[in-house]
Amino acid sequence: MKYIVITGGVMSGLGKGITSASIGRILVDMGYRVVPIKIDPYINIDAGTMNPFQHGEVFVLKDGTEVDLDLGHYERFIDVELTGEHNITTGKIYRLVIQKERAGEYLGQTVQIIPHVTDEIKAWIRNVAKKNNADICLIEVGGTVGDIESMPFLEAIRQIHNEEKEEDFLLVHVTLVPIDLNGEQKTKPTQHSVKELRELGLHPDVIVGRCKERLKDSTKRKISLFCNVPVEAVISNEDVEDIYEVPLIFKREKLDLYISKKLRLSYKEENGRWVEFVNRLKSLREDVAIAIVGKYVDVRDAYLSIREALRHAGVENGCRVNCIWVDCEDLEKIGDVVFEVDGILVPGGFGKRGAEGKIRAIKYARENNIPFLGICFGFQLAIVEFARNVAGIKDANSSEIAETENPVIDLLPEQRGVKELGGTMRLGEEKIILKPGTVAHRLYRKEVIYERHRHRYEVNSSYISLLERQGLVFSGFSESNLAEIIELPSHKFFFATQFHPEFKSRPLSPSPAFLGFVKAALDYKKSKNKN
Repeated sequence: MKYIVITGGVMSGLGKGITSASIGRILVDMGYRVVPIKIDPYINIDAGTMNPFQHGEVFVLKDGTEVDLDLGHYERFIDVELTGEHNITTGKIYRLVIQKERAGEYLGQTVQIIPHVTDEIKAWIRNVAKKNNADICLIEVGGTVGDIESMPFLEAIRQIHNEEKEEDFLLVHVTLVPIDLNGEQKTKPTQHSVKELRELGLHPDVIVGRCKERLKDSTKRKISLFCNVPVEAVISNEDVEDIYEVPLIFKREKLDLYISKKLRLSYKEENGRWVEFVNRLKSLREDVAIAIVGKYVDVRDAYLSIREALRHAGVENGCRVNCIWVDCEDLEKIGDVVFEVDGILVPGGFGKRGAEGKIRAIKYARENNIPFLGICFGFQLAIVEFARNVAGIKDANSSEIAETENPVIDLLPEQRGVKELGGTMRLGEEKIILKPGTVAHRLYRKEVIYERHRHRYEVNSSYISLLERQGLVFSGFSESNLAEIIELPSHKFFFATQFHPEFKSRPLSPSPAFLGFVKAALDYKKSKNKN
């Protein structure tokens, strides 16, 4: 087993996740089996209860584990499906250690960070790598070197390095290389970060410099001299227009060759599909405007997977998708709602705040025949809007939002009595059966699909036949007969899903739901231009 560890210094948010995912992409293109692991030093068991304003979106894995958005990058770049074992948190590790202590497994020992916590971290990493039958285990350590929370994990990494052969371990350190007012690239932050790493017993094999502009040769030589790494191991990772270009930048910097040499891997030529995708992405000529109506629009990472799924579908349809961010609370304060866009998307969310604004956006899309895609909460509110304004149930609502005699959306029966918040929703991938002859069946080209969920409320089945009589089509159901998809055949494209199709969209295999939506938006734009 080969181990590649990615750490970060200077400041958070430098792009360790993209760096890790891009290295994984390079190795996958060379034909190697890669298993990624993300270490999150926070004490939370998982990311499920974290506020999107602070942490960005919660990404849901196949088995229902709620994780940091970086695991979404791994899935999209490396084209893998991960589970909860690929995400280590302080909360998970400490829970395991305490459970063992309570069970008497330490035989009366004093339980300490070293060796008990670090042993648990090492065992977790090695078990996952072995179980996944990988050639290379890619480990990203979240946070920044020097954080108190990261110390046990970095110590475990130091021990792994000490226990493995030199040719089986590679440490990549991502740092910031800022530019001063005179335009000079400054290496001092990188020097201090590497110094801090060395104090923990770790030494970087590769330094990735995050910078606005490509690292100058003189900057690379200076970092090489002061940080004791070869010049060819100082890698420029300058700002690019699109994150999917980063693997190509790393190849330009010959990082693939250096990794192959250091880990004694046989170098293999890439298959070229990623290069083809990026070339198509950069050569798009058409544009479509999609309004994303949500309440976290000030934090774009709260809708990261949706944004990426739109881009994947855009490339496949030969167009660039321009996201127009609309605060749903603002829609509640204005008079007439008007959208000058080619499509309207209402994403997932929770709670009463901004719900009526989303309903107004859905109503506008339906009445004006504008392509519409609703996801999770957007699916539920589309049903509320249809029930109110088409079926004539004026007080129709979700019981999550308000008490009503007509809760067309209601709490799932198994959610009644649930008190804990973390990991207790309907989560993860489930089987969905599609009705033949529907838009859903045409998009997916199959009768059975598997998609991921994250919700507590669901369509109240007692209203389905009434809504169907008014023209709403329920085109997908779970094995337990929960409604999963609605569509309006009379509309250009009116499609909503209880599941989250964005979580399974990939650059090389876009989500069918997003493909259909973006195609409809492009057709809508073309028809407008003709008129």
